[in-house]
Amino acid sequence: MPVVVAIDNGSQSTKVLVVDETGRVRAQARVGLRPYATPAPGRSVHPNDDVWDSIVRACRLAMDRFDGDPAEVVGIGLCTIRFCRALMRPDGSLAEPLLSWMDERVSRPHVAAPDVARVTTSSGYIAHRLTGAFRDAAGNYQGVWPIDQRSWRWSSDPDAVTQTGMDPSLLSELVDPGAELGRVSAEASAATGLPAGVPVFATSNDKAVEALGAGLASSDDVLLSFGTYIAAMTVADAPGGGAAHWVNFGSRPGQYLAESTGIRRGMWTVSWLRDLLHPVAPDDDIYAFDRSLGAEAEAVAPGCDGVAAVLDWLAPGDEPNRRGAFVGFSGAQGRGHLYRAVLEAIAFTMADHIDDMERERGAVASGVIVTGGGAQSSLLVQIVADVLGRPVRRALVDDAAGIGAAICAAVGAGLHPDWDAAVAAMSGTGEPVRPGVHADAYRALRPWHRGIRSRVADLSDWMVTARA
Repeated sequence: MPVVVAIDNGSQSTKVLVVDETGRVRAQARVGLRPYATPAPGRSVHPNDDVWDSIVRACRLAMDRFDGDPAEVVGIGLCTIRFCRALMRPDGSLAEPLLSWMDERVSRPHVAAPDVARVTTSSGYIAHRLTGAFRDAAGNYQGVWPIDQRSWRWSSDPDAVTQTGMDPSLLSELVDPGAELGRVSAEASAATGLPAGVPVFATSNDKAVEALGAGLASSDDVLLSFGTYIAAMTVADAPGGGAAHWVNFGSRPGQYLAESTGIRRGMWTVSWLRDLLHPVAPDDDIYAFDRSLGAEAEAVAPGCDGVAAVLDWLAPGDEPNRRGAFVGFSGAQGRGHLYRAVLEAIAFTMADHIDDMERERGAVASGVIVTGGGAQSSLLVQIVADVLGRPVRRALVDDAAGIGAAICAAVGAGLHPDWDAAVAAMSGTGEPVRPGVHADAYRALRPWHRGIRSRVADLSDWMVTARA
C-alpha cells in the first residue's frame, strides 16, 4: 500500500509520521529540539543546525520503525515552524543559526550582509536541504515578507521590497500547498533514510497545516490550537483582519484562516509548572506524576479557591512590560490549585480572544475543535467547553499538523482526487464534550478573571517604571 511521510517540525520537537491513504499511522518518531539560544538581547535562535538535525534523526527513526517497503513511499509533506527566518550563504548553508519566531529581527526588515545570498523561512531552508532546490511553500510567509496576500506570490510593488529589505534575488520560488518543492537528493537520502527521488510537497504554515489535519473546513467551527503558542482559528473568505484578529494563509490553495490574538508560551507554561513542581530524575515516571497532578486539579473547584494565573510568561510584542503572575494565595491552596489555575487561565483568556474575533468578524462558530498536546487533557477540554459554553471535539490524532502534512503529500502524490476527499479519508474528530455542571460557575467567573488580567497588566507597567 502506498504511504506518505509527514514531517512536522514544531517549536519544541520534530515529529515524523508514515501515513497511508486512510490516515492510519504506520510508524512515527519524535525528536526534541534544544532550548533556544539567546546570544544577545532580543535574539533567539535555534542553536547550530538544530532544526535540520532533529528532522534527520526523526526521519531515520520513523523509517527504521516502518515495517513496509521504503519503495511504498510516494511523497513527503514538509511542515515547519512559522515566523522563522533563515539566512543562507550561496551554497545553501546557514550564515547564522535559524532565527526563531521569538527573535525580534523577524519582525523587522532584512539587513543585507556580505555572506547572505538567500533569505527564506524554516521550510525554505529545509526544502533546500532535502532537495537542493530554492523553492518554498507560499503559505508559510506571514510577517515582514514582500508577499501579495491575494496572489500568494511575491509582490510586484517596489515599496514592498523597500519596506522588507528583501530584493527578489534573495527569495525562493513560491509554490502552493500540495505542489512539488523538489525531490529527495542522494545526500539527503543518506542522511535521513528517506528514499532518494521521492517528491517533497509543500504544505503551509504550521498552524494552518494543523487546522487542515483536524478537519477545520468552514466558519461553523473554531479551532483552538494548544501548542507552545495557543491560538484560535476559523475559515475566512479573504485577506484582511482588524484589531482582534488577522488573516493567515490556509493549507489549501486559495484558502484563508482568521486567527485570534493568542497566548505566547501557552502550553509551555503548563510544562514549566509541572517541571517546577516535579523536577525529572532519570528513574521518574513523569506520566504517573502527570496523572497525579491532574487528579489533584480535578478535585479543585472552579476558581481555584481564589487563585488565578495570568499567562504572560512571554510578553506580547506590543506590550513588552507584561509579566506572568499567580495571585490570590491564602495558604489553603496546593499544587493542584496552581495547575488548574493555569488551565483556567488558558480557557478564560482564549474565550475572550475568540469572542473578540467573532464580534469583529460578525460571525459566531457553533462548535470548537481542539488540537495539540493540551487536547489530550480531559480536564482542560471540559474547562474549555464550560467556559465557552459550546461543544468541543478533539482531533482524532494527537499530531494534527502531521496529518495535515500527510494530506498535502497525499493530494500532491495523487492518492486522493481532491482536497475534500483527502480530508474526509485521513482526518476527523471525536465525540463532542459538552458544557457540564460547572458551566454556570465559569460564566460567572469570566469577568473576575478578565479584571485580574487587566490589573496585573497595570501592575507590570508600574513595576517597570518604578525600577527605572
